[in-house]
Amino acid sequence: MSVMPDPLVQRREQMFPTLSADQISRIASHATRRRARRGEVLFDQGSEGAPFFAVVTGGLEIVQPDRDEEDPIIVLGPGQFTGETTLLTGRRSLVRGRVTQDGELLEVGAGALRALVQTDSELGELFMRAFILRRVGLIARGLGDVVLVGSRYSPRTMRLREFLERNGHPHAYVDVERDADAEEVLARLGVCVEEVPVVICHGELVLRNPTPEAVADCLGFNASIDVGKLRDLLVVGAGPAGLAAAVYGASEGLDVLVVESQAPGGQAGSNSKIENYLGFPTGISGQALAGRAFAQAEKFGASVAIARTAARLLCERKPYAVLLASGEVVHARAVVVASGAEYRKPPLERLPAFEGIGVYYAATPVEARVCQDEEVIIVGGGNSAGQAATYLAGTITVGKEEKPIAKHVHMLVRARDLSESMSRYLIDCIKDHPRITLHTQTEIEALDGETHLEQVRWRSSATGEVKTCAIRHVFLMTGAVPNTVWVDGCLVMDDKGFVKTGSDLSADELADAHWPLTRAPYLLETSMPGVFAVGDVRAGSIKRVASAVGEGSICVQLAHKVLAE
Repeated sequence: MSVMPDPLVQRREQMFPTLSADQISRIASHATRRRARRGEVLFDQGSEGAPFFAVVTGGLEIVQPDRDEEDPIIVLGPGQFTGETTLLTGRRSLVRGRVTQDGELLEVGAGALRALVQTDSELGELFMRAFILRRVGLIARGLGDVVLVGSRYSPRTMRLREFLERNGHPHAYVDVERDADAEEVLARLGVCVEEVPVVICHGELVLRNPTPEAVADCLGFNASIDVGKLRDLLVVGAGPAGLAAAVYGASEGLDVLVVESQAPGGQAGSNSKIENYLGFPTGISGQALAGRAFAQAEKFGASVAIARTAARLLCERKPYAVLLASGEVVHARAVVVASGAEYRKPPLERLPAFEGIGVYYAATPVEARVCQDEEVIIVGGGNSAGQAATYLAGTITVGKEEKPIAKHVHMLVRARDLSESMSRYLIDCIKDHPRITLHTQTEIEALDGETHLEQVRWRSSATGEVKTCAIRHVFLMTGAVPNTVWVDGCLVMDDKGFVKTGSDLSADELADAHWPLTRAPYLLETSMPGVFAVGDVRAGSIKRVASAVGEGSICVQLAHKVLAE
């Protein structure tokens, strides 16, 4: 087996394991045996529904097409197999597979592969681990079917970079300010600098300043999903609560569709490191947790539509329907509202002008790259703010060196201390960190700059002191505003816009909502039978990942009851 240099070389045996004769035999019961001739292309970059292949005899190579050339990835021999996470998601293949030696292969279609993964625990674990690690390897090397040409001074570029990274889609990035070849690339495409960001799909299709929805369509994120099909369960939002509902619902035989406007993980997906989630004693990034949950949902057969935004719940219909911003209408017998919440935006005059070019609402590797070796401000006193502070005050590997991400982190909070809003382990980390300074009873007053944020003015309410600093990066993580506009007029909400459920709904509220049943709403059920609310969007919810996952799993049991009525 010949392998290219890989950032995950230590886990190469897990990425490209060799199956035993017994394992090959178990795959054969789900497969079609076929002969393969040298030079035959089994699947190509952009192929939809590419099958899984296991090599019995002979060999095949996996390569990355690059214009008129190919980048070799791996040569697979007897006992080895093809595939990464696109086999389960139904998305287009990112690589090309070609036979190098005449031989025999086992070919398994997507449906049969999913059944095999679900019923054979040993092979299921082996395949899932290999698929996920292979995708991580492609991301680390930027081996995908898309090139993003953009500018560090463009908020639209930042938005697309974050969209691709949080969806785990490998891509190459060309910066027009830093890359010497950028002008040549744009000239060859007939694109002006003013038209960036530019996305090149499959080496051919050029999208000028596209929306995430257009990029998702170009890359075939949702090509295999039938949106018009009546579902047992429609989940709106793919944060921890929504993904949990998808995993438990699909694993228990429900036909589940999830619609997500951005990327799996929700607000938790932007957390750099979650250290208080059960089962991960060394912590896990929000994106890694979301990626695993997404793969798990796909494993059990849930469909997840990305860059699809719920515009309105059509609650006057039965079965229920949700109108998407794309104009499509999704029908379902039960609905889970898991659309989460967004950080509240402070009333700063020039805030919109600096969003994405100095003001950010997440601290992921995308943002970390643009603020490396600079001072940053984090506004907020919750766990997300604390996790962002410790992440940005940490280090990254550059070549063979460990270098700080941010030169210094200033935390600004309105309260006297962090004890009421942040977990103790984070408070201790912040207090003892030499590159974090906590400014209590302090608020930002103004943002200033021309093409990018250049300076920030803040005031201490305790002393009245006003300070202006030349800081170019501010992370806002202040409070939460629920994403409930799309259910307004259908569901009962509290005075802050969060959806009320179960015993929190008063008799008068149920009467005004014309609750039609003799029974009371179930624990997580809203003022409409069969519509549930879970996670951050629900009134009274505990804003923790573990709580959201618990609610998502519980509501599936309640949905079963409703569907049986």
